[in-house]
Amino acid sequence: MNTENPKQNLPWLDKEAENAATVRGENSSPDFKEVVEAGLERRELIKTLFTGAAMAATGAITAPSAEASSLTGLTFKPIKLSQGNDYIDVPEGYDAGLVIAWGNPVTADAPDFDPNRQNGPTQSQQFGYNCDMVTYHSLPMWNSTNSRRGLMCVNHEYTDPTAMFPNYSTTPTKDQVDAEIAAHGVSVVEVEEFFGVWQYNANSAFNWRITGETEMMITGPAAGDPLMQTSADRTGTRVRGTLNNCAGGQTPWGTMLTAEENFNQYFANRNGMPAGVNRDNMARLGTITGVSSRRWESFYDRFDQAKEPNEANRFGWIVEIDPYDPNSMPKKRTSMGRCKHECATTTIAKNGQVVVYSGDDERFDYVYKFVTAGVFNRDNRAANMDLLDNGTLYVARYNADGTGEWLPVVFGTGPLTATNGWRNQADVLIRLRQAGDALGATRMDRPEDVEVNPVTGAVYLVCTNNTQRGVGSNPATDAANPRANNRSGHIIEMVEAGNDHTRTTFNWQIFMLCGNPDDPAQGTYFAGAPREKVSPIGAPDNIAFDNQGNLWIGTDGMEAALGWHDAVYACVTEGPDRGTLMPFMTMPIGAETCGPTFTPDNETFFLAVQHPGEGSTFARPSSRWPYGGNDIPRPGVVFVKKSWGRGTIGS
Repeated sequence: MNTENPKQNLPWLDKEAENAATVRGENSSPDFKEVVEAGLERRELIKTLFTGAAMAATGAITAPSAEASSLTGLTFKPIKLSQGNDYIDVPEGYDAGLVIAWGNPVTADAPDFDPNRQNGPTQSQQFGYNCDMVTYHSLPMWNSTNSRRGLMCVNHEYTDPTAMFPNYSTTPTKDQVDAEIAAHGVSVVEVEEFFGVWQYNANSAFNWRITGETEMMITGPAAGDPLMQTSADRTGTRVRGTLNNCAGGQTPWGTMLTAEENFNQYFANRNGMPAGVNRDNMARLGTITGVSSRRWESFYDRFDQAKEPNEANRFGWIVEIDPYDPNSMPKKRTSMGRCKHECATTTIAKNGQVVVYSGDDERFDYVYKFVTAGVFNRDNRAANMDLLDNGTLYVARYNADGTGEWLPVVFGTGPLTATNGWRNQADVLIRLRQAGDALGATRMDRPEDVEVNPVTGAVYLVCTNNTQRGVGSNPATDAANPRANNRSGHIIEMVEAGNDHTRTTFNWQIFMLCGNPDDPAQGTYFAGAPREKVSPIGAPDNIAFDNQGNLWIGTDGMEAALGWHDAVYACVTEGPDRGTLMPFMTMPIGAETCGPTFTPDNETFFLAVQHPGEGSTFARPSSRWPYGGNDIPRPGVVFVKKSWGRGTIGS
């Protein structure tokens, strides 16, 4: 989350149109003829609203156009960057539409959304708040490549009670707190495309919600450790819920990995904890010293560190969820360590081992990878289901000469010994940041998403921004973080030794220094591309690759950095057009781009629109996205497709 989005062919004309076109079948089971008619009807509505929005656009700022690159399939006409527009813009020849939004029913018995009557039980049946990562899992089987029907998994990072509830105060009601807890977690919904329009099936048996109260299993080296035990769970192996999930990943065996990030904000009264290693660790992670702003501790002791000093240790992990089985229990995989995880991107190494890359999203924190001990079994899904419990965790050091090392985060290795105060591997993983400190890993400018190019195997790391580098006693600039006051962020390109993702050395280079290329003082760099082939970009956050190896970049905080709304860009990574950067989507007021995801055939692009109207209140919202009228802003997931037919995204 960065406290610093889709020309939506929305908002819909009215609620009746929304019900007819967006979520047809929500309260009924239409036959195929009805579905076909609804799809065609909605396509016409989308086209009308798309055209109207385009004609009504005012105040847009034109980004310098970047020529399309036919060599990589990126032939779309770049759009203008946006300022002040409360809709999503997409290129000519494309349509965008809403799939699902906060409050929409997920389970078949869910009530209709009523913003004036929110509580835990109802919200636990509805789509959660502030959606972030999106993963697409084909149906009917985990290893199929069906690009027309699948399961959409969406995690919900955090809640904004001032925007969610009428008359919210600093002393929330229990219903409000329960609704917030239920609005966290993950939503799993079945989605299907009809005539170029994606809809979700509110009656699907696959649909389920994971919330801040869902029971989860703690697995791996830290399971059962004394620092994981609480009064409610003396075993240290069961925990209620997952919180502040930001990005994540998808495993080769079809499960979802969701990353617990800024969990520290939920845990109050650190100063009431006993002094010692545990309190020092909470301080390193930034839990609240006194009363929290959310006041969850007023109703639930587990959020009060003076009463439950170990509860916060049970958050900050990578959580694995099997979307195909609503009866399965999510698992917190402690082998990958505890920090403010931003992502969990998997790739299969040459020898079949699975590698998971992750960033710790805070100024001056670290980049990690985990290499499984076992290998991926393509023929037996069940054999992979606990693969992430055993392996080796590493943290990155970037050397000034363009080389790098993966340092093992292993008890008994280097400084991580009993002599230096470490008890065992569980202790190392629970106090992961201190382990990175001890190992001398490179302190980065908010490492967020890490993704692997499916064509070249190169690894791309996004550093969103860091305005505090070189300020006071903070770390100075270095080769991998070369700018003080790094307001716009940068992207690093890494190649593992031998292009083998299990190796412990790599080469790296700066791929992009973001900012406005028209301002020489910002020192921008776009992989060597000339000025006329790039666009301003600030605060890169989530990234994805298409099947041709093009990099798709979503931003979070570009308005603070450069003055434009957040956007999605396509970027060429190889060949003569390397570094060419073209705006593809712009967001509505106050929203960030999250979880860019493609269907296997690259003909649909999914994107989460998080916190539209950020900074405003329920009574005075600055955005009305996506439904318009008098509705409050509601985070949601959109799809983008070529207009009136098939075609790969970017063409």
